[in-house]
Amino acid sequence: MWIYVFLGNALRGIGETPVTPLGISYIDDFAKAENSPFYIACLQTITLLGPMFGFLLGSYCAKLYVDVGYVDMESVTITPKDSRWVGAWWLGFLISSSLLLVSSIPFWFLPRSLPKQGDETDTPTPPSLTLDGAERFLPSLKRLLGTPTYFLFLCAAILKFNSFIGLLTFKAKYMEQQFGQSASRANFLIGVLNLPAVAVGIFLGGLLMRRYKLSVVSGAQLSFATSFMGYLLLLLQFGTKCDNRPVAGLTVSYNGSASRHNPSQKYNLVHSMLFSDCNRDCSCSPDEWDPVCSDSGVTYVSPCMAGCLNSSGRGKNTVGKQISLKVSTSARLGQCPHAKDCTRILLFLTVNITGVEFVLTAFFLLFFLFQRSCITPDLKSLALGIQTLVTRTLGGIPAPVYFGALIDSTCLKWSIKKCGGKGACRIYDSNMYRLASNLIH
Repeated sequence: MWIYVFLGNALRGIGETPVTPLGISYIDDFAKAENSPFYIACLQTITLLGPMFGFLLGSYCAKLYVDVGYVDMESVTITPKDSRWVGAWWLGFLISSSLLLVSSIPFWFLPRSLPKQGDETDTPTPPSLTLDGAERFLPSLKRLLGTPTYFLFLCAAILKFNSFIGLLTFKAKYMEQQFGQSASRANFLIGVLNLPAVAVGIFLGGLLMRRYKLSVVSGAQLSFATSFMGYLLLLLQFGTKCDNRPVAGLTVSYNGSASRHNPSQKYNLVHSMLFSDCNRDCSCSPDEWDPVCSDSGVTYVSPCMAGCLNSSGRGKNTVGKQISLKVSTSARLGQCPHAKDCTRILLFLTVNITGVEFVLTAFFLLFFLFQRSCITPDLKSLALGIQTLVTRTLGGIPAPVYFGALIDSTCLKWSIKKCGGKGACRIYDSNMYRLASNLIH
């Protein structure tokens, strides 16, 4: 299945890649100098509407079970907040691909050449765009990368794009693990709060550039000021602490005291901590993950580990009874909820990240001022193309890999596949996860 998703994304990338270098270059060539940042800001703002609606669509699909329509939902024992829940991810692809196909139809009716402002006479094609342009590519690339301002901005763009992609990729997961939110609610919050903040930041940045006709130096100074302010706001996230859920054998011991479990501990040592005197002779599997919440507020990794001898109810309403542990008398399926103050912390985190993204994107269009002032007209399309290529390859591809590897290092309990391999992480160390995520940003 992942091969089909990979090929689909590759085709989508081939289709959308020319839009940025050619479309923005066209706007910059045929609009007034003071208006082009504003027009480009409008284009980038509209571009962000797609991911915004995508997150909202993902929020809806995540509420639906992956096999919706094929299984009796009354028999499903997990909820959308459970780490084992898989939403109807395939439904989003069907809807979005259908809309993409319909939206491509008007492009067949566009004229062969678009109207130009000012003089309508044909201008000679620059040498870099003719058939011998391939021979001029390497010298042009050398000239482009030899421009210090362009090269420094390219490095800065890679770092910023790395952080943005890493944050966007794992932000929903962060909300799920840190604050117990479902994937549906996490995607909804990102779609209605964070992406609109980015869009408004880009739009207002372009509006300010048009209104005050900022020079490259003024734009760079304001960009530095807003970036510094954004990073100061990011420091506040280190205080958004939501403690680990009490999970017997992982985050707390069976007598209720805090556990000293380390994510780097060996497999056998971790699994030995899941057993206690009251369940050691019950033949429980340490690989099983079917959490139950006891009436004492402690989560056990399975009904067997909790010592459940009987159960009543069906589906999500199943209740384990006759627990052999002295501290509890019954348990319900699923993990125990986070502490109530985690909701207030989530509200602060959401507001803070929204402010950070707004501030950091306010002067996103500074690159286009650099382009106009520091790059010759015959290199503009190449500069935009290289910028798109480099930021997406060096910024967009590695970021999810090393972000994911760092997050995986904070895992407390891995699932085990039927074939014996390591599966998905079921629970993370919240404190380590928070520190790792904030430090890498």
